[in-house]
Parts: sequence; structure tokens; C-alpha cells
Amino acid sequence: MEDVNEQRDENQTPGSNPATATVEQRGPLFASPEASTGAPHIENAVAYDAILLASFGGPEGQDDVIPFLRNVTRGRGIPDERLEEVATHYRHFGGVSPINAQNRALKEAIEGEIARRGLDLPVYWGNRNWAPYLDEAVTAADAAGDRRLLAIATSAYSSFSSCRQYREDFARVLSDTGLGDRVTIDKVRQFFDHPGFVQPFIDGVEAAVRGFLSDGVAPERVQVLFSTHSVPMQDAQRSGPRDVEWGDGGAYEAQHLAVAEVVMADIATRVPQAADVTWKLVYQSRSGPASQPWLEPDINDVIAELPAADIEAVAIVPLGFVSDHMEVMWDLDNEAMESAAEAGIRAVRTPTPGVDPVYVSGLVDLVEERLTGTPAAERPHRTALGPWFDICRPGCCENVRAGFKPAAAGLLP
Repeated sequence: MEDVNEQRDENQTPGSNPATATVEQRGPLFASPEASTGAPHIENAVAYDAILLASFGGPEGQDDVIPFLRNVTRGRGIPDERLEEVATHYRHFGGVSPINAQNRALKEAIEGEIARRGLDLPVYWGNRNWAPYLDEAVTAADAAGDRRLLAIATSAYSSFSSCRQYREDFARVLSDTGLGDRVTIDKVRQFFDHPGFVQPFIDGVEAAVRGFLSDGVAPERVQVLFSTHSVPMQDAQRSGPRDVEWGDGGAYEAQHLAVAEVVMADIATRVPQAADVTWKLVYQSRSGPASQPWLEPDINDVIAELPAADIEAVAIVPLGFVSDHMEVMWDLDNEAMESAAEAGIRAVRTPTPGVDPVYVSGLVDLVEERLTGTPAAERPHRTALGPWFDICRPGCCENVRAGFKPAAAGLLP
């Protein structure tokens, strides 16, 4: 695929088409005037018209499954026979992914919190891979006169698929629809360490640990496995800004480790015995060839080794996920729980944030940060890595296979 590294000329207005850009200016494409400076944190108030809730999308019936998976893998030339192997996960649940229903519930919850705070902001919802699509949402917003959009993507961490790909989608949609001359799309910061996202995990792990301890399991025989989606090592290493030494797993791994440390530290404060509970960051849902290095260890491999380490009980924490979508329901609730049963280990899978009121309130807090121009020094964050950037830095989260494409809400490339 072509490696596109288009820049915006300094005389272009926010929202102008990147096709006319030059290499002199590296400011963000399709940005509000306030975000066009490219500053890491936008500390000026921005009068947004609406919120754009952006998500992955999922099939809602058996006939949708293969067309959906074709969308997910577009451009990779994967035959339908191989797609059918993944389709079995969806077919197990009647061909219906839970993600669209969850996004409808999240949209409604966000709208309720916005109304409670007296904010006059409609919420438009669009997906990357299935209806309703992002172009439909942006076109509807424009038709209603809502042209200054602030996006919330349903992914908390930094990587190509969880951040930059959404930003590329925004740029693509504005270019393809011809709306880039009048519609702007900014994006809230990655919220991996926002208290509203972290707290539901703290509550879930505390409940699991307390349950094990109350049943007589010694704390040193309890382990917490924080699970997230594995990604290719080359992609992980390119996650986050290039001017920071992140380690082999890039910002993606560093962010997860930092959040897991916060969760366990909080639980040790609440439950003193939990200080002796061990924990590990593990990965799931690998989908690449065996010859390609991905982030490890795999959760199922780790569970199989727990009996030899005298572990009797494990809390499986879907730390990388905002809701109970297919990777949680199949890879954790099905495969990981089966691995625990085979190993003779007690296992509990803790909740995702979903529509937890604390999480929903936190998302609207992120919106208000941008509405009011909250200084970075005053923005809540639970780790030393935050608060993350409003405007992604140059070279952030490159797609190794496709290179850099035009992307909104970040400096180029």
C-alpha cells in the first residue's frame, strides 16, 4: 500500500483538504482553529458543536459476519476460507457481536450525563467496520449544522489500531465526503490513566481478591492477570511518540503496565493482605502468522503454568478493553476460563468499564477539558505517563505495513 506523507501548508485554514498540502507545515489536519497550533495540550476553550463517538463496529446477524470480516481485513487479500475460521467466534453467538448494542448503551449514557451537566452537545455514533459507519455519522452531523466535532474513540491506549487508525479514518472520511473544507474533527486524549477508566478495574479486582481471600485462599496463592490485545512487536515498538524510550513494547505496553501498577497499589491499600498477591501483564487474541513476533506471554500459556507456581486462584482482568465485546466474551470468558479449568485453577473474570457511571462521567470530563481549555497541569491522571496528548506527536503509532497516511488530531506524519 502507498506510503502517504502529506503535510498542510501554513496558509491553509483548519479543515482544508490534505491533497493540497505542502511539506513546510506539520500541523494537524482538519483541526479546529484552537487545535491547529499543534500544541501537545489545547489549553484554550473550544466551542464544539457535537461529540463523535467512534468505534470498531460488529456484525448483527449471521449474514453480516463475513462481510464484516472483509471490512476488518480490507486490503490484506485474506480469503473467505480463513475469515470463516474467525467467523466461528461470532457464529457461536448467533452472528451477533455485542459491541453495537454496547455502543448504543454508551451513547445513551453519555447523552444522559451531558444533559445532567447542562451541556448542549448532540452525540453522533459511527463505526470503522460496520453500520452505522463513520461517514454516515459525519454526514449527518454536517447536515444538522454541527461542524466542529470532538471525537471519543472507544479505545483507551496508544497503538496504531487503537488510536492512529481512528485518526486516519477521520481524515479519510472528511476527504471522501468532501466535507473537509467546513467540518473539523479533534479528538479527546487517550484516557488509559483517567480515573474514570481506571476505577472500574480497581473495583473489579478488589471484589475478586476479597472473594478469594474470604474463601480461605492464601494471598500468595492468588494471581491477577491483566489481559490486553496482543499486537505485532513492530507495531508495539512504534506506539507513542518517537522521542521517548519506551522499551520493547512501546507506549502501548508501558501504559498497560503503569495502569496495572496503580490498580494493585490501590487494592493493597484497601485490602492489606493483597500486598502479597502477584500480578502479570498478559496478552490475548493474537491473529498473525507464527513467524511474526507479537507481544507475549499469551494468557493461556501463563494460566497453564500457574499450578507449578502454587497458584490456586486467578483474577482475569480485561485491562485493554472498554466493554465486553467479542475478544472478551470468546478469548477470556471461553478460552481463558477453559484453560483455568484444565489447570484446576479457580478463575474470575472481572468487569470492563462498559457503562459504569464513573467511566461515563470520566468520558464527559474529557469533553469538558476541551470545552473549557483545562490546563494540562490540572487534568486528572493516575499514572506518571499522563495526562496524554490532545494532539498526537509526529511519527506516533506508525502502521509498519502501510506507512503514514493523513490523520486528523495529530502532527504529521
